[in-house]
Amino acid sequence: MLSCSSAFQRVAFMLMAPKLKPQKLHQIAETGAEQLVKKARTMSTQSSMKDAFSTYADYLNNFNEKRERVVKASRDITMNSKKVIFQVHRLSKDNKEEVLEKAGKDLEAVREQHFARLMKELQGTDFWKLRRAFSPGVQEYVEAATFYNFCLSGTLSTLDEINATLLPLSEPSMEPLQINILDYILGLADLTGELMRMAIGRISDGEIEFAQRICQFVRQIHRELMLVVPKMDDSYDMKSKMEVMLQSVIKIENACFSVHVRGSEYIPLLGDDAPTSYLFGGADLE
Repeated sequence: MLSCSSAFQRVAFMLMAPKLKPQKLHQIAETGAEQLVKKARTMSTQSSMKDAFSTYADYLNNFNEKRERVVKASRDITMNSKKVIFQVHRLSKDNKEEVLEKAGKDLEAVREQHFARLMKELQGTDFWKLRRAFSPGVQEYVEAATFYNFCLSGTLSTLDEINATLLPLSEPSMEPLQINILDYILGLADLTGELMRMAIGRISDGEIEFAQRICQFVRQIHRELMLVVPKMDDSYDMKSKMEVMLQSVIKIENACFSVHVRGSEYIPLLGDDAPTSYLFGGADLE
């Protein structure tokens, strides 16, 4: 129990304490309410930003994972397309049917196994977003397909013909994905290097007429692309490849010229009855 003096002191302190006016009490109540509203608004804003950034993070993670799958598919296409090119380089007048049959099956396997996997990943705008990731593989495939067709029929596969072979790989309910013109031209530029190597090899085997046909064919490709490249927007890669292509043309021309002028010093020329154009069935390439 408090003593009397303590009780009086407590009463005196309460009387001396400043009394808040009703208006002041109302302001305090309003300030407290505003603080609660601001706090709730801040928490809501932070939650909204967190959800947005979480969505962005999920998108980027999924996109990076897709990019890795696309890069892997492109590498598989590149590796197996090179195998087709190596197989075609084994051509000779004695094994044409066997080698081309094997190369055709290998090229079909590249489409059905690896190209199909790539096409499933490239839907909508992802085709252009990821072009740099899969372009090397597509260029190598174009190089292999055109090289195979050239040795099979002596003609150049067009972009429409190559894309026609890819149509069965697309789902009917979705828009078919096709090789674009830029990757086709870049792959075509690489084709001339393989033709140069084949021409040199055929000259060493005595296939002079075939090497001359390759020379005409490569010169025609180079001439046509010289008209196209200056009009291309994204032509940096193409310009560098044009320089390599020109070197290939010069090497084939020099080899054919050397054989024409000093052929007896290089190889024993084949007789008139030898099949010097076995890859084309005797048909003119011009």
